Amino acid sequence: MEMPKPQEQHRKLQALAGTWTGEETMFPSPWDPKGGKATGRFQSRLELDGFFLLTDYVQERGGQPGYRGHGVYGYDGERSCYTLHWFDSMGSPCGEPMKGNWRGDSLIFEQAGPMGHSRHTYRFEGENRFSMLMENSQDGKQWTRFLEATYARK
Repeated sequence: MEMPKPQEQHRKLQALAGTWTGEETMFPSPWDPKGGKATGRFQSRLELDGFFLLTDYVQERGGQPGYRGHGVYGYDGERSCYTLHWFDSMGSPCGEPMKGNWRGDSLIFEQAGPMGHSRHTYRFEGENRFSMLMENSQDGKQWTRFLEATYARK
């Protein structure tokens, strides 16, 4: 039997591969009542023969790491969507992955769960720059910004 090979959908994850640094704005929320500025750093690479993108993330405030995360991005051919499993230093269970798709130059993930709805939008501005907007909603209609950032590839 011949092993499967990554498809074009898997190769599109290459857009997130590399070392990224950016300035972030956290908006007030129950998890961060004051909000504020932060610096985010991603180390991302394609792994497992190109089928998945693994990401290690650190957010710093005042020069100190405060939040860490590990993401596993993939493509589900049966459901025709991208998937994002996220694990972080808050210890929350991963649960169902976020599901997403490309819309123009943006990769958009959405999820609904017991805590409400969340949406992550990665908008690519060339090969070495992307912006991210993370939003939350109680009803999936009225959205509130949680994080807004722009990252550059190093």
